[in-house]
Amino acid sequence: MIIRPFKLTLLIGLSLLSAIAAVIFGVSKADALQVMLKPNPPVLGDTVSVWIATDQKTGVPPTVLVDRKQFPAFQMSANRWRAFIPTTPLDQAGLKQVVVTGDGLQQTLAMQLGDRDFPTQSIWLSGSGSDLEPTDYEWDKVSAFKKLVTPQKFWNGAFLKPNEGEITTGFGVRRYYNGEFANDYYHRGIDYAGGYGSPVIAPAAGYVRLVGTVSQGFRLHGNTVGVDHGQGVESIFIHLSEIYVKEGDFVKAGQPIGAVGATGAATGPHLHWGLYVNGESINPVAWRYEGVE
Repeated sequence: MIIRPFKLTLLIGLSLLSAIAAVIFGVSKADALQVMLKPNPPVLGDTVSVWIATDQKTGVPPTVLVDRKQFPAFQMSANRWRAFIPTTPLDQAGLKQVVVTGDGLQQTLAMQLGDRDFPTQSIWLSGSGSDLEPTDYEWDKVSAFKKLVTPQKFWNGAFLKPNEGEITTGFGVRRYYNGEFANDYYHRGIDYAGGYGSPVIAPAAGYVRLVGTVSQGFRLHGNTVGVDHGQGVESIFIHLSEIYVKEGDFVKAGQPIGAVGATGAATGPHLHWGLYVNGESINPVAWRYEGVE
């Protein structure tokens, strides 16, 4: 068969476009394994979605490794899988290797994790500061909640704003305590200055897996609700004045779950919303405005 010059030029052009797209979108191809990262490149605090396509329909999930840490992959359709890589302000920016193994093949994608500037605050404390330490019961309950990885996915699309108050403290703020920088601290969520008693709604659907109260020993968090959105994604709401749900309830996006308060270690009425992915507190911004799938 003779390929005319025009067709040859077109084929070459399409091949070049495919190669460019692979570089731009972080796609690495093999006969039976394709991997894409989004966003690529990410910055500190982003949640990175790892999309994996295989030719085989074995039902065996691929493995996703970054810095020798494995992240669970969930089946989204017959031969498509997705995993989440959380990044935090405490991570080291720079080149990361995302290693995906499936169908007997392995793909290694370069992920350039970009730095991000986070604001700093200076906090001066008097006394022992014991009210800033959680009780053992509180610590165990909250820690167990953040480690949940439910196979089902309950959310759909962008998350809702959990309270109508203005944001007073954003995600990732670093702090000095009595003039000393707290290396392991960053603000693990977003604070909303809602009025006392104003409604707190579920930003997305899920099961209530955590309810804690001051009377039970929730000294740091105050009255608390935790919602499991599935597949390692959890929301926690703290300092509440009232709680309208109980553990085991299924809540829909927009459903009231409590009211703004000042319980626990709070200087005034506000809502703290933390969003966790695979046990790490991440920046909720993309989840609110773009939706992360």
